[in-house]
Amino acid sequence: MHSATSLSTQTLLLLLLTTPTFHFLLPSDSKKVSYTSVLTLAYQSLGVVYGDLSTSPLYVYKTTFSGKLSLHEDDDEVYGVLSFIFWIFTIIALIKYAFIVLSADDNGEGGAFALYSLLTRHAKLGILPNEHETCNDLTSYSIDGSRNTSKRTILKSFSENCLKFRIGLLIFVLLGTCMTVGAGVFTPAISVLSAVSGVQVKLETLHENYVVIISCIILVGLFYIQHHGTSKVAFLFAPIVLAWLLSISSIGVYNIIKWNPHIYRALSPHYMYKFLKETGHEGWVSLGGVVLAITGVEAMFAALGHFSTLSIKIAFTAVVYPCLMLAYLGEAAYLSKHHEDIQRSFYKAIPEPVFWPVFVVATLAAVVGSQAAISATFSIISQCSALHCFPRVKIVHTSSKIYGQIYIPEVNWILMCLCLAVTIGLRDTNKIGHAYGLAVTIVMFVTTILMAMVMIIVWNKTLTATAAFLIFFGSVELLYMTAAFCKVLEGGWMSLLLSFVFMVIMFSWNYGTLKKHQFDVDNKVSVDRILSLGPSLGMVRVPGISLVYTNLTTGIPAIFGHFVTNLPAFHQVLIFVCVKSVQVPRISEKDRFSISRVGPKEFGMYRCILMYGYKDLPHENYEFENMLVAEVIKFVENEEETLEKTTTVQSAEGIENSNSEVFIDIANRYTCLNGEENTMRSIKDIQVMLSENSPPENSSLKDETMHILRARESGMAYILGHSFAKSKKSSSIVKKFAVDIVYNFLSKNCRGPDVVLNVPHTSLLEVGMVYFV
Repeated sequence: MHSATSLSTQTLLLLLLTTPTFHFLLPSDSKKVSYTSVLTLAYQSLGVVYGDLSTSPLYVYKTTFSGKLSLHEDDDEVYGVLSFIFWIFTIIALIKYAFIVLSADDNGEGGAFALYSLLTRHAKLGILPNEHETCNDLTSYSIDGSRNTSKRTILKSFSENCLKFRIGLLIFVLLGTCMTVGAGVFTPAISVLSAVSGVQVKLETLHENYVVIISCIILVGLFYIQHHGTSKVAFLFAPIVLAWLLSISSIGVYNIIKWNPHIYRALSPHYMYKFLKETGHEGWVSLGGVVLAITGVEAMFAALGHFSTLSIKIAFTAVVYPCLMLAYLGEAAYLSKHHEDIQRSFYKAIPEPVFWPVFVVATLAAVVGSQAAISATFSIISQCSALHCFPRVKIVHTSSKIYGQIYIPEVNWILMCLCLAVTIGLRDTNKIGHAYGLAVTIVMFVTTILMAMVMIIVWNKTLTATAAFLIFFGSVELLYMTAAFCKVLEGGWMSLLLSFVFMVIMFSWNYGTLKKHQFDVDNKVSVDRILSLGPSLGMVRVPGISLVYTNLTTGIPAIFGHFVTNLPAFHQVLIFVCVKSVQVPRISEKDRFSISRVGPKEFGMYRCILMYGYKDLPHENYEFENMLVAEVIKFVENEEETLEKTTTVQSAEGIENSNSEVFIDIANRYTCLNGEENTMRSIKDIQVMLSENSPPENSSLKDETMHILRARESGMAYILGHSFAKSKKSSSIVKKFAVDIVYNFLSKNCRGPDVVLNVPHTSLLEVGMVYFV
């Protein structure tokens, strides 16, 4: 009977994975890459994405049987736990993540915030201060041409018109994000501590303190090498993970053959039902340990920006999945004959001749396993910071080929300190496992809810398909989540505490940013008031260009009025620069700048809206000053060309068109040459170029361009608002805590906008203001 049951189970699984109807949920993928690149990235992903998932066998059985659950002679408990491990791994890791969730990438980026970004781009669900008509023209970055079905329209209308729903959605996303960051703390702690504690199997007299000390030394070394970059770390770590997977799968086959060749019968779902029926409440609570089998599966999605969807799928289905299943089967086969070794089953199941080599590989693999959570944390923090949900941090790109591979120094050292605190404070892998399991289940459930919304709003799936997805995967995850919550007092509280702290930081930063933006909108100076001052703006116009940074896409910022009130002098050319992070990973250079004019030509005032995706680094890849000047010159010349076309004859139009091309070419050459060894060192060089390439009778075209270039030659000044937010006296206690304490503390102790925007300090002028919000 068991053979028939297992055969039918295998047949069902095979049909599920091979039938074409399984892919009814997935959008088409038109991206084409070379096989070499895909296989190379798949190899690298072993060392970055799958390290955590691959080291789960170190502690799954140990944590599952850490409570009152005991083993009986009939081995039903072992079979039941193995059945749960197999099916949760297959349903959640293989079907949900590998075949469905990975297809919901946001232009190559993954994670809860990527799904949120995807939703806000297809429906007005965001409450972040980056909405503008120019920024919303992102159709070239969409997945497909979404059609407006009735169900999709109803959901969009409700969500867009209900502010409480949008705030709740952001909090929900932040919860999943904070739990992922928490997993980045628990992964290194439990992986390294579990691996190092294996030495006590051979050296039983080794004190626990020495195990903790060795683990801490390894953790410090792990975080120290992060600055070398994901790519170098991946090539270093990938062979270790591959050797680890081959080792545990080989040992698994050995244990199956030696101890229990019929262990494959446990793959039948019948044993899950029998396990819960016989063990009752204790069996249900123990499922909080079973969920550790898929810890690290979220890294497949969160670290997607470091690799590609296809490469991650290949590595998982061809190597990771079969190797881990053999490892779990082998350990269960050993346990079925050695009940007394339940708390040390992994290392006890290793044959004596290969124990020490496997121990060394296990320790190295545990170090690698931590890399997946660390890389995913870097990606998530980068997204949150760009979308104003995390304080400004330094982001370093570590690869010139893979754009998503980054390193964040501040986050790296904070994670290290938290990992050391957890390792030293708890000292018990079972307690760390309970905290880790709770974080993982919450993250998976958040992803499921967001995926259901993506299926309706973005993919336009029917309510039936969406409900089937939500009910099937949501019910499975809720089962494990409720079991994990039962372990709150036994270590799970650590996960809730860390998540609460990160939630307070993220939401307070987002709230403070929104309130400051609203203050700017309410107190902006009208353009008409500025124009009434005349071309000189009532001030002395000194040579040079002044860049006034503002969050506003319309009107004049309050800091400008505050500045001119106290210092009645300003530069010849004034450019209001508005930097916006929009809900796409990257913005192409052709879409980066949006230039417009403020007032008449003689005022010399312009507005530049500078757009960046949440994975772009502002001003990193070029000389920003020269690029901005070139874009303004192009705008001026194109504007003149448009005006001339409406007022001149066709022949004059031809002269003007060629003349405009000359100016744009000069602007491009100026941008390219300036900064190189053979630069145009003075305005005279540009005057020569103009006189050689354009007719003298068209001097009216040259006036504004020459005015801008002469001002650029005189130098540039950056004006930033050095604002201090303060809550009003009538504000609630919660608002005062969020703004006056949390937000202001983070503003004073984190990186300022001048550092993030790479503003040269010699040209920086800060204007202080108090924002009453």
